[in-house]
Amino acid sequence: MAPPDQQPDTPRRRPGGRTSRIRTQVIDAVRAELAERGYDELTIDGVAARGGVHRATVYRRWRDVGGLLADVFAAAGDDDWQPPDTGSLEGDLTALNQESQDSMTAQPPLVMALFAASFRSEEAARGVRRLWEDRYIRCEAIVRRAVGRGELPEGTDARRLLVAATAPVYHHLVLLRTPPDPALPADAARTAVLAARAGAFVAG
Repeated sequence: MAPPDQQPDTPRRRPGGRTSRIRTQVIDAVRAELAERGYDELTIDGVAARGGVHRATVYRRWRDVGGLLADVFAAAGDDDWQPPDTGSLEGDLTALNQESQDSMTAQPPLVMALFAASFRSEEAARGVRRLWEDRYIRCEAIVRRAVGRGELPEGTDARRLLVAATAPVYHHLVLLRTPPDPALPADAARTAVLAARAGAFVAG
């Protein structure tokens, strides 16, 4: 669901001028360093050099690698991204899955590097949790629209449906490390929709 490398740089709230410019340079540098070198080789000095920012500025504002990672996720969540609206539940979920699959298989492998970092850094782990919580909340609109169109029964639990629809993509790419399957986004969406229409995600 629009992981960090897929976010348009159109934040809702961001300080202007030099402060904004430096933050953008540093966040872009963190992403590039992490994608190329991985978490173990991510350093303040490397980020400062790549971003063209004095190392003292980076230390003063972000303190350490954890602070840098936390801000990468904060920036990813501070945007105008909205879930796809194709006119049907299956279409929306397929498009959402395709977006996720494309993000996780893009080169350089920034999204996978961020996932890996979240298992090594508590700051990154908190950032991942906040980001996905935000994305799931936004994606609940997909289910609300489907209920409104009569595609789903009233009382369908949006979070449970969204997890069921998107989990296969992450399972195959992150856990099994299988090559991307062009059919998987649609197959996973279709399976979840069939279950949802049968009332599988209605509480009680």
